[in-house]
Amino acid sequence: MTNDLKQRTKRFALDCWILCSQLPKTREFNAYVNQLIRSSSSVGANYRAAQRAKSSADFLNKLKIVEEEIDESDYFLELLFEVCLIEKLDFEPNFQPLMKESKELTAIIVAAIKTTKSTIQTK
Repeated sequence: MTNDLKQRTKRFALDCWILCSQLPKTREFNAYVNQLIRSSSSVGANYRAAQRAKSSADFLNKLKIVEEEIDESDYFLELLFEVCLIEKLDFEPNFQPLMKESKELTAIIVAAIKTTKSTIQTK
């Protein structure tokens, strides 16, 4: 599962980058694009850091950061999607798989956080 999730989080960051490279290059788009690129790449980077945690508590804290970053990525995907609708840009097919993946990654990370919490509490 660890390697699979490492690959998925990396693929998510790359797919977000690909989407962002296709969006208009304006000051307004760039503000959201930059945020999405930062947060989506941070998901994988922080997940990798969690794998090197020094303790269960450290692992839990790092997973919480991953959860925050994936939620932030989801937020900027939603914003960019809605802006594209407002601007009448046809990017919907590009957004749907990424929004689905962000929801799936969130569910996986939340489950891992719950499992880790219960493990820590039973010790």
